[in-house]
Amino acid sequence: MTKRILVVGGVAGGASAAARVRRLDENAEIVMFEKGPHVSFSNCSLPYHLSGIVENSDSLVLMNPDTFKKRYNIEARVNSEVIKVNRKEKTITVKDLATGGTYEEAYDKLILSPGASPIRPNKIEGIHHPNVFTVRNVIDIEQLNAYVKTKDMKDIAVIGGGFIGVEVAENLRLAGFNVSLVEFANQIMTPFDYDMAQILHKEMVDHGINLIVNDGLAKVGEGFIETGSGKKIDAQAVVLAIGVRPETKLAEEAGLEIGKTGAIKVNANYLTSDPDIYAVGDAIEVYHRLLHKPTRLALAGPAQKQARAVADHIYGIPTRNLGVIGSSSIHLFDLNAASTGLNARTAEAAGFGYDSVYVMPSDKVGLMPNSNVMHFKLIYEVPTGRILGAQAIGKGNVDKRIDVIATMITMNGTLEDLKDLELSYSPLLGTAKDVVNHAALVALNQLTGRYNEVKVSEVRELVENNAFIIDAREESEFQTGYLKNAMNIPLSEFRDRLDEIPKDKPVYIHCRSGQRSYNMVMALKNLGYNNVSNISGSYLGINLYEYFNDLVTGRDKIVTEYNFK
Repeated sequence: MTKRILVVGGVAGGASAAARVRRLDENAEIVMFEKGPHVSFSNCSLPYHLSGIVENSDSLVLMNPDTFKKRYNIEARVNSEVIKVNRKEKTITVKDLATGGTYEEAYDKLILSPGASPIRPNKIEGIHHPNVFTVRNVIDIEQLNAYVKTKDMKDIAVIGGGFIGVEVAENLRLAGFNVSLVEFANQIMTPFDYDMAQILHKEMVDHGINLIVNDGLAKVGEGFIETGSGKKIDAQAVVLAIGVRPETKLAEEAGLEIGKTGAIKVNANYLTSDPDIYAVGDAIEVYHRLLHKPTRLALAGPAQKQARAVADHIYGIPTRNLGVIGSSSIHLFDLNAASTGLNARTAEAAGFGYDSVYVMPSDKVGLMPNSNVMHFKLIYEVPTGRILGAQAIGKGNVDKRIDVIATMITMNGTLEDLKDLELSYSPLLGTAKDVVNHAALVALNQLTGRYNEVKVSEVRELVENNAFIIDAREESEFQTGYLKNAMNIPLSEFRDRLDEIPKDKPVYIHCRSGQRSYNMVMALKNLGYNNVSNISGSYLGINLYEYFNDLVTGRDKIVTEYNFK
């Protein structure tokens, strides 16, 4: 008997589910409904139209209804809003947005992929002014782009420092606008820990973005916005990117169960509380394999996996639901950044016994062109050494390294597994001991008590309390900028200057990136110094951590001069 499968939503989850169903069943009748004018568009690429990286907005649309019909024999109906699910009758009610008329369609199986909608707080004065935009689809980005480029404007405010907000801000800045980004939290990009986010903060201000954190939008005025702290910022256009809300209205009105997170509750096969209705994508809650609880994850990759699993389940093909860990990446001006799993903040909030290491090796052999430092933070469970998460920022292939860690997490890998992982090597592409192997070795030394590390966030307090700090760089490097109370004892000289290094109090050592200081720490421990610690990040990391807050607060610096080389 021919199956009739209806799909609500025609972007990542819905379109993928429909295409997979067709691959499994040539005889199925498949109809996909999308209330917007486009199906199968590249949601994640929308901000890049603002800078011209994606020059023509038409190219954001990956496939049109005619193509769906010709290639896959799938009927894709655009401008068709599903306004009701009639579970008892196994039909849906559809509103034709072109004519205003409604009609019903019957289904054997129904797949819901309505996505999520941008949050627009109604209580904020001026939030519905015509110069306030959100970014969800191709129409949104076309309207925003047309508005800012046909009006005589210079200043644009972006509200929200998540993926969409940061990417919109970057691309508007690349287009030549004066851009302010306002974030309510104390940092942008919450998948990254506060220490790592400071690198991204500096990148934004270095490229001319007026970055404001620890503040929120209070009012949209004529040509300006006002923040909660009373700051008045010039803005002829405002882009809201403060988060998304799962589209659950259709499911709720149909009596489907909503989960603890406020998204549609599904089982391991993405079935809702109705045995003939599935749901995928941004509208559902998913299981977090590390936190062991439901969560929401608005990412295209997981949505496509869910879509495939749904189609397979309809046709009796077994699938595994491994849960999610949350892997993501972003390009920001000259940097790439990626993360996976838990960061230190979420690990602590979840009650894990954990620790972390922050290393800064080169992303490829140092003598090769375009070799750069990679900032890499690895979070692991104590005492098991199980890998919980990682973050990487640099000019090179950070996504490759984070993908390795994501794989290790999925396989329940430990520091020992990561240490022994055999990876490919070419001087132009990496190092013989890759960044991830390097981090595992340092973490194992820390886990087993052979090595002590203090976090870059603790250095200001050490300086202010006049702790004994050794700068292990050469004198010429030291003179270009140093911690105000540091003593310069280069790695090349310390064995002849042991009488200057006390054994009766803690000793903290740094160099430029942590390698030379690490060698000094291990040597001193072997020489009977029992209270020596490496400063994670070393001088470069300290400068990056301190810079943005020094800039915006005007507080006293703990370094004589910044040095980011």
